[in-house]
Amino acid sequence: MIRLAVAQDEAAIRDAAERAYAPYVPLIGRKPAPMLADYAAQIAAGLVHVALSKAGAFQGFIVFRPQGHAMSLENVAVLPEAAGQGIGRALIGYCEDMARAEGLRAVRLYTNAKMAANLTLYPRLGYVEIDRRVEDGFDRVYFEKPLR
Repeated sequence: MIRLAVAQDEAAIRDAAERAYAPYVPLIGRKPAPMLADYAAQIAAGLVHVALSKAGAFQGFIVFRPQGHAMSLENVAVLPEAAGQGIGRALIGYCEDMARAEGLRAVRLYTNAKMAANLTLYPRLGYVEIDRRVEDGFDRVYFEKPLR
């Protein structure tokens, strides 16, 4: 089940971000942006959605917002113990469905160039690399998926 996050979800969201992105800190040399995000503000703005198990246990989250003619997927994280169960793919699919419902033409996202698994995952999900650039000291790879 995926639902809009509420203020009470903030601690679980922050914990998931810390745990999901911690392995990348040594590779990047510092905490990636999702570990530093203002989740309270994002939740208040209605930008965060959470994935729950059938029993209602928190499993992960996604942050996205409309930006121009596309949905900007800003962050997706799954608890390490819930990884490999399709939760991340379900959250990304949910974002894509929301974009279609809003009449948007594409979903855009970026990942760090050192997050090698993401560089192979997103193309398998239909995303095409559209740019690479350094921003805020991060080496970012941009992807886009056109929606039908």
